[in-house]
Amino acid sequence: MNIYLLVRIKFILGILVMILQIHILGKYEFSINTPLNQIQNYVLGGIIGGVIYNTSISILTFLIFILVWSLVVIIVKLMINIKFIKSLVVGNPVVLIRNGVVNVANCAKVGLSAEQLMLHIRMEGLTSTKEVKSAIMETNGKLTIIDMQSATPKFPIISNGKLNQDILELIGHNETWLLTYIKEQGIESIQDVFLGEYVNGELYITEYPKVK
Repeated sequence: MNIYLLVRIKFILGILVMILQIHILGKYEFSINTPLNQIQNYVLGGIIGGVIYNTSISILTFLIFILVWSLVVIIVKLMINIKFIKSLVVGNPVVLIRNGVVNVANCAKVGLSAEQLMLHIRMEGLTSTKEVKSAIMETNGKLTIIDMQSATPKFPIISNGKLNQDILELIGHNETWLLTYIKEQGIESIQDVFLGEYVNGELYITEYPKVK
C-alpha cells in the first residue's frame, strides 16, 4: 500500500476514534482539565503520532491499539462514581481556608505558596485570610473563595448522590438536618438526589427521575 495512503487512513481512523470517545463520554469531559483527561490525551496523542508514520504497523494493529485504549478510558469513566476510583483518578476538592484559618498542610499538598494564596484572595477583592469563610482548591486546579459575608456557598451540598460534608459544616447544619429535610420532600436517601443547592438560607433539591 502506498505510504501516503497508509498515513491518511491511520489519521482518519484516529480522528474517528476521538469523535467516538467524545460522543460516548460527553463533550464536557473533554472541556475540563483533570489528571485522567491529561493522561488520556497524552497516550492517545502518542499512539496516533507515534504509529501513524510507522509503515511497519498495519492499519489493523493501529486500530486495535486505539480501540483498546479507548475501552480502558471508557471503563474508568464509568467507574468514576466509585469513591475510591474518583479520589485516585480525579482527586477531591481540598479546603485551604476555613473560617479565616489557613490549613498550611493542605496548601503545601496542592503546591500553593503564601504569596499565591494571597494573590487569589486579593483577586476576589479581599485583603486578609480572616475575611475568607472558605477557600477550596477544586479538582481542575481552580481556587474558589467564599467570603464571610456570603450567605450562599458556591458549592452544592449534594451532587450526584454524594454529600459535601465541608459545605454542610459551612452553613451551620448537620447530616441529621439534611436527612430530615429531604425526607419531608418525599425523598428516601441522599443517593436519590442529583443536586442539592443552598441559596440564601433555602435548600433546593433536584432528585433523580423515579424509575417507573
